[in-house]
Amino acid sequence: SMSSKKAAAPAGKAAAAAAGSTSKVVSGLIRLLVPAGKAAPAPPVGPALGQKGLNLMEFCKSFNDKTKDIKENTPIPVIITAYSDRTFTYVTKTPPTFYFLKKATGIEKGASTPGKQTVGEISVKAIYEIAKIKQQDLGHIELEQICSQIIATAKNVGFKVTR
Repeated sequence: SMSSKKAAAPAGKAAAAAAGSTSKVVSGLIRLLVPAGKAAPAPPVGPALGQKGLNLMEFCKSFNDKTKDIKENTPIPVIITAYSDRTFTYVTKTPPTFYFLKKATGIEKGASTPGKQTVGEISVKAIYEIAKIKQQDLGHIELEQICSQIIATAKNVGFKVTR
């Protein structure tokens, strides 16, 4: 029974060795929303990274440095890739659309019954400005498409879009 598997073993080992030298084994993805410049070992960051045995202070220092020029407390989506050797990489994204809608209109909460209740108005111009920022994450998508996505989100949370 051993002889039939012999050919596969060297290939498997070589493939594993090659994989090991070029890429690391991903142990998980951690998605968080962290306030700009405010990453700290406290929840949600601490438990999420601690669970994977990642260096918490290293992440906090790096993230806070990377986001230091962004207005404090702006919610920044972060996607952390954890590797089995306890190292990590991460990317930051632009804040959620709802954050920009709130910022543009000064309205803190969406409608409790979206579609029936209007909480405020937002201009197409303001939506276009948000789309330009969101395009950093969605580079391959046309601005018009991003605008329609934002308009849909705006309507879902109870904003009336005005010209």
